[in-house]
Amino acid sequence: MPITDQHRRKRGRNLALAGVLVALVILFYFMTLARMGGGGS
Repeated sequence: MPITDQHRRKRGRNLALAGVLVALVILFYFMTLARMGGGGS
């Protein structure tokens, strides 16, 4: 099954979307961590 240019573009967009989602999850994780750790003191 040959990989066409369209398939490559679709995969690239999916990877970019996944990267953005992972970055958001990490961002929220650290924000929550900072709020819990720094909020008390």
